[in-house]
Amino acid sequence: MIVFKKAADLTTYLTTKKTEGEFIHFVPTMGALHQGHQSLVSLAKQASGITVCSIFVNPTQFNDTKDFEKYPITIAEDIEALDEVGCDVLFLPTVDEIYPKGAKQQATYDFGYLETVLEGAYRLGHFKGVGQVVARLLEIVAPDKMYLGQKDYQQCMVLKKLLELIGKKESIQIITAPTIREADGLAMSSRNRRLSIPQRTLAGLLYQCLVSIQAKQHNGNFDIVKKECLDLLKSKNIEPEYIALAHADTLEILQEFDITIPMVALIASKVGEVRLIDNLLLNP
Repeated sequence: MIVFKKAADLTTYLTTKKTEGEFIHFVPTMGALHQGHQSLVSLAKQASGITVCSIFVNPTQFNDTKDFEKYPITIAEDIEALDEVGCDVLFLPTVDEIYPKGAKQQATYDFGYLETVLEGAYRLGHFKGVGQVVARLLEIVAPDKMYLGQKDYQQCMVLKKLLELIGKKESIQIITAPTIREADGLAMSSRNRRLSIPQRTLAGLLYQCLVSIQAKQHNGNFDIVKKECLDLLKSKNIEPEYIALAHADTLEILQEFDITIPMVALIASKVGEVRLIDNLLLNP
């Protein structure tokens, strides 16, 4: 695996590879890698070409500075994890490489409705930062395909919108891979390592709530199952921020089940100080 720390060096290398007929597959990450990240690299490796992974903890997408400061940095372990799955290139930039003129000078994008609900409502400015850094990474890497995990469902929708806004919808394809889960259903996340052992045991309840919603989509009442889930989480001292039902294609918030349209259930809760999100596609 080749490691690049300079944007210009990586761009030059990948441009040469593209002229040689290679396709570029890109997996953007913030590090603290787990099997979910590895599965994205493995998926990219199934297609011919060069697989590039980036590790960059982007300060502009954290609305809570304490969350940014506590984000786990595990570069040595991450490199080993990428080697295990045969990643070709690792981009390991500094903040100055991503924002050479300063973050305030980097363009931001208006995602409209998508950044006003759910994660957008609870993490003000978060998606502005996500769009800012991914647009810059796409400028550097110029991939043919970008691989994302379904766990960050709303973010996947935001990045699809980003491709439209920067005129890359036709030239870059987004591949969304299913969420990789622990044995109890907890979605794999870099944040999970911050959970204590008792908290980790309780965290699996988020997935149980989603499964309960899925099971009742055909003959249940969403308000009732939502209240059941809220009561369950609160009884275990888990602080729910939202449990929502939405149109899977537009993220329009739904008040009741409607099996005639694609639906997704989404949840965000704090287990101790650790904020976790998850989602589950419902029908069919």
